[in-house]
Formats: sequence, C-alpha cells, structure tokens
Amino acid sequence: MFVKVQFQGSKKFIKLNDGFTFTDFITEVQSRFEMHTGADLRIYDESHTEIEQDLLGELLEADPKSTLIIEDLSKVCVSEEAASSCTDTQSITSPSSSELHVPSGRCTKKSKMSEQSDEFGATSAKEMVLTAIKEKSKGDDILEEYKATNTLSNEMRRALVNILVGHMTEKHGIPPVQQREQYALGIVTLFPSLKDPFSKKGYEHFYDAASGSGYLAWRLKTVLRNTRRTEKTAPTSLQGGPKVKRAISLEQQLDGDAALEAISLLAHTGVESTIFEKMRQTFRHRQELVQNADTATDVLKTFPRFLDTKGLVNQDFELLFNLDTSSKLMEKWDRTLKPKIIQEAKNLTQTPAVQRFLLSAEKSSEKANSAWDSDLSTLLLLVHLLPPSAGRKMAAKISATNAADKLVLFHKSCCSIDEHLGKVQSHQPCLLAVGRSQDEIDNYYIALDSKLIPCQTASSLGALDELFKVHYVFNISYDNALDNFYTFLQTTVYNIDVGKTKESPRVKELRAKFLNNT
Repeated sequence: MFVKVQFQGSKKFIKLNDGFTFTDFITEVQSRFEMHTGADLRIYDESHTEIEQDLLGELLEADPKSTLIIEDLSKVCVSEEAASSCTDTQSITSPSSSELHVPSGRCTKKSKMSEQSDEFGATSAKEMVLTAIKEKSKGDDILEEYKATNTLSNEMRRALVNILVGHMTEKHGIPPVQQREQYALGIVTLFPSLKDPFSKKGYEHFYDAASGSGYLAWRLKTVLRNTRRTEKTAPTSLQGGPKVKRAISLEQQLDGDAALEAISLLAHTGVESTIFEKMRQTFRHRQELVQNADTATDVLKTFPRFLDTKGLVNQDFELLFNLDTSSKLMEKWDRTLKPKIIQEAKNLTQTPAVQRFLLSAEKSSEKANSAWDSDLSTLLLLVHLLPPSAGRKMAAKISATNAADKLVLFHKSCCSIDEHLGKVQSHQPCLLAVGRSQDEIDNYYIALDSKLIPCQTASSLGALDELFKVHYVFNISYDNALDNFYTFLQTTVYNIDVGKTKESPRVKELRAKFLNNT
C-alpha cells in the first residue's frame, strides 16, 4: 500500500506492507522525512482531525487516497517556549526568575491534558451517559431496574451498551479511544455497583483501551463491521495464571543425586509421613520438570505417589503460594459465594439444566432426581453464569452445558472405570465422581493423562478446590471452554495474579455484581 504523507509542507509517498502496525508507519515516516527518533509525532487527516493509533489502519483501508498530515509536537513546544508563551505569567526579570523555569518539550501537551481532564471528568462523563440513556425509550427501564435492584440484568446491560454505542457513533462517527473510555467511565459513575474493584480503572469490562476489549468495544466492532469498517485490537501484555513461572524460595530442597535418591525412596516407602516429607523436599525439582515441555507429561511417572496418596496436590499448591491462598475457596464459599451464585443464576434463561441445578443447589439436605449435590450444582451454575467466550482458541462455539461436562463426569461405582478414563485422555484435568448416583458420590478423583489422582476429601467442593490447584501444581493451562470459570476463581476467589491476568468482560461484570452488592 502506498500512502501520501505531508510534513512541513513537503509531500511524499511511503510504502506500507500488509499487516503493518502503527510503529511500522511511524518508522517509515521518520525515515522518509529524515526525522530524529525522539520526535513526538501526531497524525491528522485533511480536516485536521487527529487520528488515534488504533484507527489508522482502518481509516487507510476506508480511504487509501487520503493525505495524512504529520506534526512534530516536540518542535512546536520548544518553539513556543523560546517565544516565552509556555508560562501563564508575564516575563519575570527578577534574579529569582530562573526558579520558575518550565522544562521544554511538554508544555503544550500538559495544557491540553489539563483541559481534557476538566472537560471529561467523571461528572461530565456521567451526565453524557445519562443524557444518552434518557433519549431512548428503553432508558427509563434501565434506570428503574438499577434503582430497584442496585444492578443490571444481562438484558438491561445489553440494552445500555446498544444505546451508548449508537449514541457515540452518531455523535463521533468512529469514536477515538479517549471518547470510548469516557462512555465507560460514565457508566460506572452513573451505576457505581457495576464498577469492578479489581480493575485498575474499574470500567475495563465495558472498555479496555489496552486490549481493545469490553462490551462497548465488542458492540462497536459489530456496528463498524456492518459498515465494512473493522476495528483492530491491540495486543495485551497481561500475563497471569497457571503457566506463570514463580520463584521458589524454600529451605531444604534437594537437587542432583540427592533428589534422585529421594525419588527412589518415594517409589518404595509406604510410610505416609516420609512420603509427604520427601515430596516436599523435591518440590523445586518437580516444578522444574513441569515447566519443561519435554518432561511435563512424565511427572506422574516420576512421582507416582500422587496416584495413591491423598493430600499431595494441596501440599504442592501451599508450597507454591501459601496456606492462606490455598484455603480461600473453602473460607468464602458458604458465607458469600454460594448464595450469590444461586441468586444470580435465577436471572439466567431457565433451561432444563439450569432448573435442575437450581433445584439441587437450594436443597442441600434433600435429594433431587439425577442431580449433583448442592455445592457441585452451584459450581455448575457458575459455569452457566460464565459460559465459554467465542474466540480464536475455540474451533466451534460450545454451550455452557457442554462446558459443564468438561468439569465433572459421573461414574457408576458398579461399572468399569476404564470406560470413563478413555473419555478423558487429553491433558486437561477434570473431576471423576464415583458413586451409586450423582447425588450419592463416594469418592472424587482428578482424571489427568488417563490416570486418577484421588482427592483428599469426599466433598464436591474440596474436590473442585483440588481440581483448580492441579493446574498450578502441574503447569496446565485452563481448558478453553472453562477459561472464564477458572479465571473467575483465580482472581476473584483465590486472588492470584490480580491485575496481571487477562479477564473477559463477563468475569469482570460478575465480580462487580458480587462485590458491590453485599
């Protein structure tokens, strides 16, 4: 692609390859016009409207014959300072005037930022959103529902997003990133219980400039796609979850021949206290194995005691984090999580599966036909509240019901267990519940690589707790179908890698509802 660019009255064509980035564009401009690398460049169209980074490719695709105008703000500011126009005071001739020197290169930008901050503060953003809502008939329903419930249902949240995206495209065409953020800020200012306490700004589930994601971004993409203008999202640098390599600073860790001797002893001893001690002493060695792609799948062969000794998964997880983190789910469950999941699930579309899980979840002491116990039913409701997100990682869209089947399988105790092990041959772990019926489970196992790791407790909640921990103990990514479910547990419940993990808007929205409606 050839693009016409103008800089200081001079016009030149630059060549851009397919899939070019904003950085590629700037580098080519600097080369063609022989600019210094520290230039603070801004791009404008022929009407002198500034073009945001993430919209450059889109605008060129829409109008490849347009002329892009480049300005170097660093030179503008230096020039203004030389003319003594960067200060708000008159020329000072006293000997102390040097103390009021303004650093060069940023005065014009600071002034603009200050003006924008005043213009687009939280209050004005709130008023902008409120005005947009009141212009639509559905707006009164949104305001009334929030007033009555202190939250918004999925239906009303979708209506809110549709109204605001329609408003911003009508007012701004393709809105710049800053404008999108103002709408997101206005939402959580007008509806404070929708603010996510774990996010940096609180509104990233509506619009996240760093990744180009969020409800507003998704709806905007749909609108722009319908007009043949597709928004390109910027990559995110967030890194968190089970695949993160963590520092291990434990004492009495065995290496080399000493570790091999301990592994040999583990294969022959039957003394439980010795097993736990030697497994603790070889923890760092084991983590090195699971972090290595060539040896990760052989860990259960090297340390087969996972297959016959209960509690080793919990011990490794506590060594990786701490006891406080390890106990988060059990501590928060009855008091806060379980009742909120059940209450929120009542707003779901009442499919047969959701109805069955709700019935079982609310009847902790009574049996429901062909349903799991109360705790496991509630966890499966959480899967329905956080269904799989469509994306590149998913070959085809999968339903919440099918995702729930990837979390737990039932095995009738009188039948051969090999049948079910054949169904779970992948490296993705899941629960295998063994019993006479789904509501009468005798034992839980974690099925991994066609092997069974016995859970420490016979409770479904304890088993799910260990299933989550297995991902960290064995360095396994979450199943794509259950990514939202596990990520919610990771950040909101266990508080692991908070602010460092990529989260879908669904995860952030549900957390906001749970934490802001106590």
